[in-house]
Amino acid sequence: MPIIERIHAREVFDSRGWPTVEVEAVCRGGRPARAIVPSGKSTGRAEAVELRDGDSDRLDGSGVRRAVENVRGEIAAALIGNDAGDQQAIDRRLCDLDGTPNKARLGGNAVLGASLACAYAAAEALSVEPVEHFRRLWERLPARSPSSFESPSLGGGPLLPLPMVNMISGGLHAGGNLDFQDFLVLPVGAESYRQALDWTVLVYRRLGRVLDSRGYEGRLVGDEGGYGPKLARNEEALGLLVEAIGAAGLRPGEDVALGIDVAATHFHRDGRYHLAATDGDALTADSMIDLLERWVDEYPIRSIEDPLVEDDWEGWTRLTTRLGGRAQIIGDDLFATNPERLRRGIELAAANAVLVKPNQIGTLSETFETMRLAIDAGWRPIVSARSGETEDATIADLAVAAGAGQIKIGSIVRSERLAKYNQLLRLEERLGDTAAWIGGRVLHRTRD
Repeated sequence: MPIIERIHAREVFDSRGWPTVEVEAVCRGGRPARAIVPSGKSTGRAEAVELRDGDSDRLDGSGVRRAVENVRGEIAAALIGNDAGDQQAIDRRLCDLDGTPNKARLGGNAVLGASLACAYAAAEALSVEPVEHFRRLWERLPARSPSSFESPSLGGGPLLPLPMVNMISGGLHAGGNLDFQDFLVLPVGAESYRQALDWTVLVYRRLGRVLDSRGYEGRLVGDEGGYGPKLARNEEALGLLVEAIGAAGLRPGEDVALGIDVAATHFHRDGRYHLAATDGDALTADSMIDLLERWVDEYPIRSIEDPLVEDDWEGWTRLTTRLGGRAQIIGDDLFATNPERLRRGIELAAANAVLVKPNQIGTLSETFETMRLAIDAGWRPIVSARSGETEDATIADLAVAAGAGQIKIGSIVRSERLAKYNQLLRLEERLGDTAAWIGGRVLHRTRD
């Protein structure tokens, strides 16, 4: 039994140079294990609270020393002596200790850091790889119904995930140069994870050449490594991606499809969607749906994330009714990795996929619960990084262990992104046939 002997925390920095929490845990007979908590810039109202100091005399108030002290004090006192292998008990203890629905007292950053560090410490003490320990934790969750996917299936065994990769950034991730936050590629025709990554790197390079040839500042990148050109219209990004895919010798739609992260909440005000990059258009929800439907008609778009404001449940249901058979409709801000919000979305058929970010909910067990709920409903979970990332590669192991089928890390430049992509290459090699690849088939079928 891996008994927790020590828990420590420190303030470190993420990829944007913002302070964040690193937690270190040690179990009896094991080595120290660490986890670092990421941070999002594009955040939803339902997310777990990220506790910051608010002291303007230091780092503009962005420090996380209060969260660090919460780990060193209350959290350490509550967890030392407990079995780190019982993740659900650890996470229940953390939630009870905090006592708020959104981790506001101790801080979601403190709670998640402790939750993940305990999982890593258990793996160390048990002499297993993190992916193997995560898999054991996943298998303890009861599946409420069989998957509708052909074997191998989502959640049914370890899967190498199809990457959804940022190519052009806008919104809060790139200084508002475009309204929509991410324009992405999905290498749906690849026959392995390695080939998928190779194709993605090639498309990214060709996109750089295309942008240079058009006179754009194509070498400038956003928070997640996507290019940040000053385009005249949002739609122009789609045409540039199609051109780059072709320039890479690949077939748009067949080999490489497109995805959009609209992040609509961030340009929604006074009941309208204000598109500064399209001559200041102010669209209703139905007009936004019409726009996205036209784009799906004209471009090989297979994935749309956060197409409407985060609390417009009726609008989401109308959009999913119209487009859900042709593209996956992903809720990020809408669900915030929260099982209760996801249950409501499933009842309303408000989407057919959910973005999974552990720091939105605050513990590993609650993250697993959201993923299990999605898969049992025939929805697709997409494990995701944040805009403020670190060298921590947890989401790579998590996606493979739970058989999520898809992952959204960011672009294929910047080391905080490559830490995850490279970990997936290691897992592909290490696990061999134990981890299947279904690639673009993950988008083909959901439960009727």
